[in-house]
Amino acid sequence: MNKIEELALAMIDYNNGDPRRIQHTTKVHAYASLIGRHEGLDEETLFILESAALVHDIGIRASEQKYGYQNGKLQEQEGPAVARELLAQIGGYTYRQIERICWLVAHHHTYHVCEDLDYQILIEADFLVNLYEDNESMNAISAARRNIFRTESGTRMLETMFGINE
Repeated sequence: MNKIEELALAMIDYNNGDPRRIQHTTKVHAYASLIGRHEGLDEETLFILESAALVHDIGIRASEQKYGYQNGKLQEQEGPAVARELLAQIGGYTYRQIERICWLVAHHHTYHVCEDLDYQILIEADFLVNLYEDNESMNAISAARRNIFRTESGTRMLETMFGINE
């Protein structure tokens, strides 16, 4: 079993009894992997991106336990410590990989134009899933296309998925 498969199973175990979170995370991972491959990420960056996608929302449970609710900012605040612990339990991640994964977790709800392709792809993959799961309007989807999406493959997926012909 490779590290991504190991992490996916650990994430499923962590979210035991919460199929919605498990389904969300596996979809974000699938889209992040697909976009990352299409955009030509090197193997190391793709590995970090896929790992971050699998733990991007890991701060939800900690936020709910600590504050009684969760939101994007609390996920960013609480997620890195939980992700770091899970990655350490699995083992085989370098210090640099763990730090980058935790940085991505700590910023995945901070939407600004970025130069880091792994960061951009994680945001786009999460948007693809959230726009559908939250049953967003076509206005919201079009706004996300204009304001969030930057990669060719992520934009194409969004347009195809939601039937946008702009």
